[in-house]
Amino acid sequence: MTAPNPIPRPLDHLTTFGTPSKAALINRDGVLSYRDLEDAVGRMAAALSRSGLSGGDRVASWLPKTRNACLLPLAAARTGLIHVPINPSLRRAQIAYILQDSGARMLISTQQRVDTLEAGDRPEDCMIMLDETMAVAGESLPPLRLSSHDPDELAAILYTSGSTGQPKGVMLSHANLWLGAISVAHYLKLTPDDRTLCVLPLSFDYGQNQLLSTWAAGGCAVPVDYMIARDVIREVERHDITTLAGVPSLWVQLLEAKWPESVAARLKRLTNSGGALTPFIINKLRQLFVNADIYPMYGLTEAFRSTYLDPSLVDAHPDSMGKSIPFAEIMVVRPDGSIANDGEPGELVHTGPLVAKGYWGDLDRTAKRFRTAPSGSGFGGLAVWSGDTVHRDSDGLLYFLGRDDEMIKVSGNRISPNEIEAAAIASGTTSEAVAVGVEDERLGQSIILVVKGARETEERLLAYFRAQLPAFMMPRQIMWRHELPHNANGKLDRAAIRAELLA
Repeated sequence: MTAPNPIPRPLDHLTTFGTPSKAALINRDGVLSYRDLEDAVGRMAAALSRSGLSGGDRVASWLPKTRNACLLPLAAARTGLIHVPINPSLRRAQIAYILQDSGARMLISTQQRVDTLEAGDRPEDCMIMLDETMAVAGESLPPLRLSSHDPDELAAILYTSGSTGQPKGVMLSHANLWLGAISVAHYLKLTPDDRTLCVLPLSFDYGQNQLLSTWAAGGCAVPVDYMIARDVIREVERHDITTLAGVPSLWVQLLEAKWPESVAARLKRLTNSGGALTPFIINKLRQLFVNADIYPMYGLTEAFRSTYLDPSLVDAHPDSMGKSIPFAEIMVVRPDGSIANDGEPGELVHTGPLVAKGYWGDLDRTAKRFRTAPSGSGFGGLAVWSGDTVHRDSDGLLYFLGRDDEMIKVSGNRISPNEIEAAAIASGTTSEAVAVGVEDERLGQSIILVVKGARETEERLLAYFRAQLPAFMMPRQIMWRHELPHNANGKLDRAAIRAELLA
């Protein structure tokens, strides 16, 4: 596709990007062409507009990857409503919090899910619309046509996983989502011939973008709720999938599965966010998916996506985050607000039109994370101060060092837990690891490493550490677990592990 157009339109215009007769969406409900997609979005928008909701009202969806779940981001935007997608794997208390916090006026879900809610879980004026009812509600209505909403209007509130407290609702405009779709479609080089298997939760910014960037390129999205790795293999084969997005825990599962060579060879691109890909995992992905380009990426919900590493640079710089994506300006900033030199650690600060509008109903937390851009910014305006420590090399490539609140300081040495975790995985004794700093009277902090696997391999792991790591990075204790906890988006739940160890 051509270079991205920086002028955003209302989000629902994405339905016009594909050839009318070409498949846009394939799921268990059947196939929708782009012509059908535009008609279905218009009719769903018409049904929403007849439901008693008005512009700016929040409509929540708590659904598996049904057709309605895929269409709602565009249909709600067309109606001027604010979509609040809820991760299907969340528990009742978290669902209730999101419904109450967002002030949802409508919940679209299944009867089975609705029956799990209790009195007071949703606002008094929150209507229920069942998924199957929504599916037919607009059939007799003329579809609403493309909207002319201000691109700066709110289109969605995406709630973070909330592993360190109550979830935060990140407010996203039409322009945020539109430009995110155009940006990703551009740097991934998506084409109308591509088919994306959408396995990540649609409530996750990365997951929702699977749909939007594919449609921005005129390709076909294939959403699927998977249980085991074999489900992914089957869908790649069935639908001739070219593009697969994942998080590190998913890649670990897929690498442990048995892929027919002919099926693995169909994939053309693999994209990763939600945690760093270690050189060990990258090498394994290369061996299995021989025709696939690998795109390591870094993002945060408050700015959607910040950086990606061009596939041509992955082998030479496997531990790099890459450079900024289109429409993003990324700076490495010292504590005093000045721009750090090459090789100097600093906070990653993101500016530009992908920056969200803040946290829903939370001025205090918004003021802490969304602040005026540093004086060296080309965009200026509002910036997201990530809290992540990075450094930039002389070629402009960025490297993640750790979150400010996760960095470990042993005998005055500032250590990124990622370095220890990557070494553990490279040892071949484990596929997942989390390093945590705990108080130590003598050293200030010492390191506890929690790993997935069997204790019988500990000596081999320690031998690898002794050969590869300086003495101050050696863990004081290694704790072996059959499984490590993950949050609702499939990321390792570092906060839960840290809280357990520090309790």
